[in-house]
Amino acid sequence: MNIDLLKELTEAHGTSGYEDAVREIVRRELGGLCEISTDSMGSLFCIKRGTGAKKVMVAAHMDEIGFVVKYIDASGFIRLNPLGGWDPRQMNSQRVRVQTKGGSFPGVLMYGTKPAHMLSDAEKAQGQKLDDFFVDLGMSVEDVKSKVRIGDQVTMEGRFMQMGNHLTCKAMDDRVALFVMIEAVKKLGKHEVDVYAIATVQEEIGLRGATAAGSAINPDVVVALDITLANDIPGVPESEHVTKLGEGTAIKIMDSSLICHPKVVDHFRTLAEDNNIKHQMEVLPRGGTDAGGVQRLHGGIPSFTLSIPSRYVHTVNETVDINDVQASIDLLALYLEDAHNGNYAY
Repeated sequence: MNIDLLKELTEAHGTSGYEDAVREIVRRELGGLCEISTDSMGSLFCIKRGTGAKKVMVAAHMDEIGFVVKYIDASGFIRLNPLGGWDPRQMNSQRVRVQTKGGSFPGVLMYGTKPAHMLSDAEKAQGQKLDDFFVDLGMSVEDVKSKVRIGDQVTMEGRFMQMGNHLTCKAMDDRVALFVMIEAVKKLGKHEVDVYAIATVQEEIGLRGATAAGSAINPDVVVALDITLANDIPGVPESEHVTKLGEGTAIKIMDSSLICHPKVVDHFRTLAEDNNIKHQMEVLPRGGTDAGGVQRLHGGIPSFTLSIPSRYVHTVNETVDINDVQASIDLLALYLEDAHNGNYAY
């Protein structure tokens, strides 16, 4: 497994609408294997032709959750507008990068409050609000206002790390799925279907890039690739784990954006069982993927999501298991080789 590529993808900075750096990595990796183009939203189309007539769209999103600069106050502190679903409890005392036209600047993300030893009991009991966070760049207000513009993106400064069989970084969501897509296309043997491997934009703010791409492609089936919750940690009842690290790739049954096409689910499950690919079945109570943005296009498209279990989602410590990642690559490649046999009609 090309760990260096996964490290490069997860450490790259790219929030919704600002996916340029990530797009260039995918273009580099698949440019020699696929026909490459982009649409007007910025999604990257990587098409690998088969010998038949069916089209399979594989979608993995490039964007990570982050922020844009919305205001610079009289002291030079930066206020933020979120891009994606942030939990304020996970934002405290983090390091960030402010991406500007002139370069990237390091800063600290802090909460606007008195130090803990100065808080009353009532103040300690109050919840945190996202609007009360700010970025300190350590510059004078004149320098900040001359270098930073309203609308510049702000991303977390999280570094890639391997811990035993686990891999962690700030943007496993969804760069690990881009990695799975890239590696599966590279591994792909003989296939009849045309494979449309799409690195999509703006998933974290509403599945926007995949919806536009699916409208243009009108595929026979879409397979979204994304992380899913692995809540197998202290403090969470086993009934709410959703998935567990090390138990294999996750074959999604449903989430809040779609019910996966049952016949596509069965196709993936049968391939996994027949080929001894470790897998687990996933029911996600909340959350959605690019498949939900494509499912209702053109009168309805068979749609499915293959998931990579991840702990600590939407934090700087998103963590996956190396064996689950490999199982996802193996199952996706196997499906694309067999997808022409799928009959998903009712």
